[in-house]
Amino acid sequence: MTDGDRFVAALWSDIEDIYAAILAHPFITGLGDGTLPRPAFRHFITQDAHYLREYARVLTLCATKATHDDDVTMFASHSANAVTAEQTLHAWLLTELGTTAEEASAEPVMPTTLAYTNYLLASAYRGSYAEAVGAVLPCYWLYARVGTHLRAVGSPDPLYARWIEAYADPDFQEATNQILTTTTRIAWESTPGTQLLIRTRAHTAARYEYLFWNAAWHQEQWPI
Repeated sequence: MTDGDRFVAALWSDIEDIYAAILAHPFITGLGDGTLPRPAFRHFITQDAHYLREYARVLTLCATKATHDDDVTMFASHSANAVTAEQTLHAWLLTELGTTAEEASAEPVMPTTLAYTNYLLASAYRGSYAEAVGAVLPCYWLYARVGTHLRAVGSPDPLYARWIEAYADPDFQEATNQILTTTTRIAWESTPGTQLLIRTRAHTAARYEYLFWNAAWHQEQWPI
């Protein structure tokens, strides 16, 4: 095992229990067996549209901080793809759910969405390039794993199957592998202290990923 492989293994060991909790969550099991209530899925898609707009900005910030030309190109491309995903898949899903992207965008950003996106923006603005990459990694990695898992399970609901296919798709899996390769290289070029910062940022972001699913399941609203 190379040093890069060991670092990726350490990263995954940090979030493996969170991934297991995500797979066991009723939102995810409901996607797989088709029992997820439509209002919970609509809440998720609406908040995800808000999330992806900010996530695209964070990926752009990663591009501006990148020290390798290939990283600049990759993050700029991924930022554009995040916007495209919002405009295509989300628009189609929202139409099927009886609303429009315009109506969804007018709905408020809920507490977990706001907290998660603010964490990502703070990591990218105030943190180093390595910290920014560590923060954005779990969104790729966990969705790629969840998509692969759910595709193997299969869903009887065509709406949920369409969403699952987007994240099990080879293009998304390849994008995830690109981020993992970049993270590994950054860690290889960094000090042990910076490697720890990458792991810390990734661990917190993975926690927010769980909270995001949970918020959708409970159809989170502002309490006051």
